Amino acid sequence: MSTMSKRSIQRKLAKTSSRLTSLRAELSVIDEQLGYLDDDAQDAATRAIVADNTGASREAREAREHLSAHRRQRERIAAEIEDLTRRQDELLDRMIAED
Repeated sequence: MSTMSKRSIQRKLAKTSSRLTSLRAELSVIDEQLGYLDDDAQDAATRAIVADNTGASREAREAREHLSAHRRQRERIAAEIEDLTRRQDELLDRMIAED
């Protein structure tokens, strides 16, 4: 493998590793937030049933929407982690194959 190619792969691996670390930290925060948001959505739904008014129903709907948005964000981050992990494996395979 040429020195240039090896350096390029190493640079890409470093960037990928750094991004994976960042995304995993972000995923951890989102997972923690999801627990709180789920509890909040359940509480709001209970209040809406008990209160039986439009204000409580609106609050419950907003809490569910907020929870859904966080779940979608979690799915996007998890998919990006999966893609980057695959990319990292490919780069490592290239580095090994060309050595």
